[in-house]
Amino acid sequence: MKIKIPKNIMIALDMLSTHGFEAYVVGGCVRDAFLGKVANDWDITTSATPDEMKKVFAHYRVIETGIKHGTLSVIIDGEVLEITTMRVDGDYTDNRHPDSVEFTEDIHKDLSRRDFTVNAMAYNPVSGLVDPFDGRGDIERRVIRCVGDPDCRFNEDALRIMRALRFACTLDFDISPETAESIIKNKHLLGNVAKERIRVELLKLLCGVRVREILLNFAPVFFEIIPELEAMYKFPQNTPFHIYDVWEHTVVSVANVPADPILRMTMLLHDSGKPKMHTVDENGQSHFKMHQSVSAEISRDILKNLRFSKLEQEEIYNLVLCHDLRPLGDLKQTVDLCVEYSPEFLLRLMPVFRADALAQSPEYQPETLAQIESTEKIINKLLADNVCLSLADLKVNGNDLNALGIKGKSIGDTLAFILKKVAHSEINNDRDEILTYIKENIHLD
Repeated sequence: MKIKIPKNIMIALDMLSTHGFEAYVVGGCVRDAFLGKVANDWDITTSATPDEMKKVFAHYRVIETGIKHGTLSVIIDGEVLEITTMRVDGDYTDNRHPDSVEFTEDIHKDLSRRDFTVNAMAYNPVSGLVDPFDGRGDIERRVIRCVGDPDCRFNEDALRIMRALRFACTLDFDISPETAESIIKNKHLLGNVAKERIRVELLKLLCGVRVREILLNFAPVFFEIIPELEAMYKFPQNTPFHIYDVWEHTVVSVANVPADPILRMTMLLHDSGKPKMHTVDENGQSHFKMHQSVSAEISRDILKNLRFSKLEQEEIYNLVLCHDLRPLGDLKQTVDLCVEYSPEFLLRLMPVFRADALAQSPEYQPETLAQIESTEKIINKLLADNVCLSLADLKVNGNDLNALGIKGKSIGDTLAFILKKVAHSEINNDRDEILTYIKENIHLD
């Protein structure tokens, strides 16, 4: 199989070859080519040292991106290409980065230091594929397998644990038994990885097609990086509305929400407060009253620890807090909800409601899903009809009420009261009509 390589990448390969050096595209771009995917990142490895590369690309702009580890960035046709000298890594005392690197001219040695067989392939259009660990075979078998000893690979770089799960999840691959066993065995090493790096891998993983299987089969790994979730594991829900324990319900809901990082993270956290709020009535039935508030507070701590942005923290917090609103699908409740929460926020909540319902008892799903759909249709109709649902759209404001003699807290209360009247079409959103209504129906000091 020939791999179609972009023009600027071919220029770099040809220049290196012309000067007597070996050069290959390597890693994910080769993997993606065999998967029939369009590669986004093209990495090049070469037998040339950084100093030799500078001479080869003397007529191009060269940036010393990571010269300590043999990496230069060369700008060709306006694009930045990363070119790295083939190398052998020294010890990894921090479980993340090699203490030292030694340059080599042996492509096999370079590939032997890489994480997984599917990423340990190199290709040159003239010499063809270099695949010493049968990465192509593992692609055909759809397997993620470490290069060599998985314990060594994960001790070198603990982030590879998350990457293994992410690749399996997003590529729809299995994880080899030896690699899977090592992932569980070495999960504690994730404590040495920056939270930002874990967050990036976690969000990619959560949006993968195998998220249900990975979250269930590798639950201890996720409890290692988010200890607050462990209380959900095998925690029973003795209620007719549920057929899963709290963790499995959570996992099923994650898999049923659209593959949006914010929504999937919301579902991962939405019931994290249930174990704390569990009570049992005289009939032995479980209750989790106010769990949404506790879940939201737990979520805030988790999101902050994983270095989510403040905007992301706020959005997920609010989605978790409101995930149990239970829309009924009738006009009055929907209007009231729109006034209280905004129609845009409620539309963002709809996939959360659906995912939660699809992870509950099947016998209750049709009615719940029908109510959610009805509510969504009503919201869209309200928006299409430009119904006034916010104070910003109301034709009167605090100054108008103040001129009528309404003061202090009464101004906000009156505006909220009038907004509901307008939203329910009991009063037209007309300034004169609203002011007349206030004069005739509201006590003015």
